[in-house]
Amino acid sequence: MPPTVDVDLELVKHAQRGDFAAFESLVARYERRLFSLAIRIVRLQHDAEEVVQQTFLSVVENIKSFRGESLFSTWIMRIAMNHALLLLRRRKKQKTVPLGSKGNDDRYEDVPRPEFIAQWRETPAEIASRRETRKILEDALDDLDEKYRLVFLLRDIEGLSTAETAEALGISPANVKIRLLRARLRLREVLTRRFGDEATRVMPHQH
Repeated sequence: MPPTVDVDLELVKHAQRGDFAAFESLVARYERRLFSLAIRIVRLQHDAEEVVQQTFLSVVENIKSFRGESLFSTWIMRIAMNHALLLLRRRKKQKTVPLGSKGNDDRYEDVPRPEFIAQWRETPAEIASRRETRKILEDALDDLDEKYRLVFLLRDIEGLSTAETAEALGISPANVKIRLLRARLRLREVLTRRFGDEATRVMPHQH
């Protein structure tokens, strides 16, 4: 059964009263979605599984504090995201590189210009409907430097605000904007190289 607001709230109320079967139902409804989020952030299956386990432990410990001020789906996804980012921080600490490390490319003047500029052969909607597009985007995301990939995931996929993304990653809102721009430009270039019309290509110095 797909997650819905009314069913979620009913299950949460039962779980808050100690109904473990209701909690198990919540697990079944969100386990796959949480794993999907976790694997996009931490990238390793065993780490993603750990994030899901930690998330449900946190839900057990804190479900009585859930007051319905936000959607349950939003609440549980934020918990999962926080656990995923904490896991990344532990990884980075072992490598002595901070998660939100500032690079010398976090300036607008250092944002690379597109190399492949052309009109797309199809509309964005048509391209988005192609089965292969998802795989192309996933591969392109995997190729992004982690700091750009995380900003893109949190802003454009999870829908966090610039301020929320900055707080989650421990960087400034300005850095979030620049990293998001770099990620979007890179992904757009990948799609343009795949779906662009070579006959309409413009050389970068002509743009």
